[in-house]
This record gives sequence, structure tokens and C-alpha cells, in this order.
Amino acid sequence: MPQPLVADQAADSQRETEQLLGEQRTGDLDEHNANRLGPALNRRSPYYVGLMAGLGLLTAYGLVHIILDLAKIITFLVVALFLTLGLEPVIAKLVAHGVRRGWAVLMVIVGLSLVFVGIGWVVVPTVVDQITSLIDQTPGYVTDLQHNKLVHDLDQRWHIATRIEQRAKSSINEKTVASVFGGVLGAGIAVLDSVVSAFTVLVLTLYFMVALPGTKTAVYQLVPHSRRARAVYLGEEMSRRVGGYVLGQLCVAVINGALAYVLLIVLGLPFPAVLAVVLGLLALVPIVGTLIGGVLVISVALSAGWVAAVIALAYYVAYHVIEAYVLSPKIMRRAVEVPAVVTIVAILAGGTLLGVIGALIAIPVAAGLLLIYEQVFVPRQQSL
Repeated sequence: MPQPLVADQAADSQRETEQLLGEQRTGDLDEHNANRLGPALNRRSPYYVGLMAGLGLLTAYGLVHIILDLAKIITFLVVALFLTLGLEPVIAKLVAHGVRRGWAVLMVIVGLSLVFVGIGWVVVPTVVDQITSLIDQTPGYVTDLQHNKLVHDLDQRWHIATRIEQRAKSSINEKTVASVFGGVLGAGIAVLDSVVSAFTVLVLTLYFMVALPGTKTAVYQLVPHSRRARAVYLGEEMSRRVGGYVLGQLCVAVINGALAYVLLIVLGLPFPAVLAVVLGLLALVPIVGTLIGGVLVISVALSAGWVAAVIALAYYVAYHVIEAYVLSPKIMRRAVEVPAVVTIVAILAGGTLLGVIGALIAIPVAAGLLLIYEQVFVPRQQSL
């Protein structure tokens, strides 16, 4: 049978296409043929493989750049989400007592704002007073140094004051002045950026708390119906663990700060309120935060003598043991169950990747991954 000519095939294709377009305009197009999938493309074709590989590389490259450009916003979203999940149990209890969710969210936000304002009221005035006192007392320190016999003898021998004066005169120029003003401006911008970041996280947390039930429903609806119950169970269990961990760690931090405040008062160390707030904030980071706080208190206690330093060391050793074996297990016995090795590795990895924020969210993330491991991967591997 002779093969049709190319011109005949082109003409037949044109007639068929025009006929289909006419049927589409008149509404006579066969829906069965229109909605039927055609034969699959030849996936073994080198052109197809190369095209898909190129598109995959371009997509991956674009996603990486988008994530890097949005890293700060993603960090805000993650922090706000963890705060939302941590405050959700409080909102749920208020709703269970008959309070509307909107009012419950408002009450929690007002309480959180009062906590931040209280911390600022304790820390900021003390820091400002100490800076002002240092500036006022600096001339006296200089005078005392000038009348000190050892300093006077060293100056007579090595001409230290003259050299410092000459060095200062030679160093003051346009570049140094610009550098100083640039540093001051940079510090001011950093403080302003921190305030804006905190306000942004607070606003995002407010929106997340209001929209959390609807958001959960919308996300769960994306899961196929046959697996939706399983997805709801795992998602709610992860939310419960994260919320329990955040509230539990807040309780541990408050206890740590309160006990440290009592210790600082007993030892007569300076700035007890400021140090207590700092120690409470450090305690939000498990294990590492308590150790850093202990080193800080012991260093301050050294200014009061060896006896105060030894007492502070003994207190923090005892407190660390009690927190690790009594306090934290009782507070978080139903929140997260993460082995100690996994906890340390998670904190180190989170701190390396995201700094302080990574260390804060490391344990909840590890608890979620362990839940998926126990409830998804292990049963799947055991199934026939």
C-alpha cells in the first residue's frame, strides 16, 4: 500500500484542525475525545531526558535563590509559628472556659506585650544608668591613674602618656572620624532593626493565632481522603508536642531566673534584676543556656570574693542536676520525649545552622522528626 505524500498529510491535518475548531465554536466537540489523554511521550528520548534535566536544574537553582533571598522572612515565620503553637494551649483553655477565640488571642497578646515591656523596664534603665555613671566617673578614674605612684614611675621611665597623646593625635583624621560615626550609625541601625524584627514577629504571631484553626483545616484538606485521618493525628500530635515544649521551657526559664535572683540577692552581687532576666532568657536554650548562665554568675561572683564564687558554683551544679533529673522531666513528661544524645546533637546542629533561634527550635523539630520516624517509617518497614 503506497504511503501518503507529505503534502496530503499536511492538508489532512489542516482540515482536521479546522473541523475541530469549528466544532468547538458551535459546541459540537465530542467531550469524550476532548478529555481523553493521548499516548505518553517517549521518555527514553534523549531530547526529553535532557529537557527534563535542564528544567529540573533551573527549578532547583531558582528555589535556592528564592530561599536565600527570603531567609529573613522565613526566620520570622518560623519563630512566629513556634510562638503560636506554644501559646495555643493557653488560648485553647480560655476558649474552653467560654471566652471567644478573638478575645482569648487579644488577652494572650496583651499579656505577652506586658512581659516584654516589663523586661525592658527592668533592663534598659539599669543599663542607661550604668553607662551614665561610667561617663561621669571617667575623669575621676583618669585623675586617680595620674596620681598613682606605679603609673607615675612607668610614665617617667617610658613616657607612656606622651606616646599615647602622640598616637591619638596621629590617629585622628577624616577616616577615623568617619569610621566612628559609621560604627555609631551601624549600632543604631542594628538596634532599630531588632525592634522592627520583634514587632514583625509579634504581628505575625497575632495573625497566626487568629487564623490557626482555619489554616489547619485548609492544610489537612490537601491530604487525600484515605490518609486524612492519619495526617490529622500526626499533625495535631506534633502541634501538641511543640506547644507543650514551649510552655514547659518557659516555666523552666522563669524558675531559673527567680532562683538566680534570690541567689544574687543573698550573695549581694550587683544588678540582680538585670542578671536574673538575662539568666532566664539564657535558660530558654536547653543545656547550653544554663551552662552559660552559670559561668556568667560565677564570673560576677568572683568580684565579691572566692567564697561567693564557690557558693555560686555549688548552687549551679546542684541546680543543673535538679533541672536535668527532676524539674524538666516533671514539666515536660507529656510534651517531648527526646533522648539526651538526640537533644545535644539537635541543639548543636540548630545553633550551627540558625544561631540562637536554631538552638531554641532544635528540640521541637527533633521531637517532630522522631514522631514521624516512630509512626510512619518504622511501621512501614515492618509491614509486609
